[in-house]
Amino acid sequence: MQKIQDARFLIICTDGVEQLELLELLDELRKKGARVEVATSTGRAIRAWNFTDWGETLPADLKIADARLDAYDALVIPGGVINPDKLRIDPEAMRVVRAFVDSDKLVAAVCHGPLLLVQADAVEGRQMTSFKSIRKDVENAGANWVDEQAVVDGKFITGRNPDDLRTFVATITEQIEKAGYERRAAE
Repeated sequence: MQKIQDARFLIICTDGVEQLELLELLDELRKKGARVEVATSTGRAIRAWNFTDWGETLPADLKIADARLDAYDALVIPGGVINPDKLRIDPEAMRVVRAFVDSDKLVAAVCHGPLLLVQADAVEGRQMTSFKSIRKDVENAGANWVDEQAVVDGKFITGRNPDDLRTFVATITEQIEKAGYERRAAE
């Protein structure tokens, strides 16, 4: 069984990521001892969205195109309205999403983040949640949408909105430790 302290997470995002979601995901996963890296389209800092206006400029650790699947145990996709809309037309971001979807690794998406899973044609037949405004998008892609804080379906975890982030992170932690995901990468 893997401990959360041994897990390594990749968060992908770009300008317009919901500030609270990214910062709380980083904070909560790091508090639990996980190693977390943020990958952006450019590999440089991004400007977050803070509910109704532009927020802080937040640092990045690497470029999405440079992310190696074998270096991580899980992919986390935060939302915001702008972030997933930009990422789902970014070929490198979608390459990374598809690689994780096709692997035996955990994929977690919150709020509007599940739009990347829709774009990857990965939701048909799955039980999922998301921000309520994209419910029809998720359903039209073939998923069974449910109104719950966090939903687990196999290796996928989806979360509803920023108010549910603590439950979402607790669910990620539980699934990493329960499933015993093991990173096969060389450090």
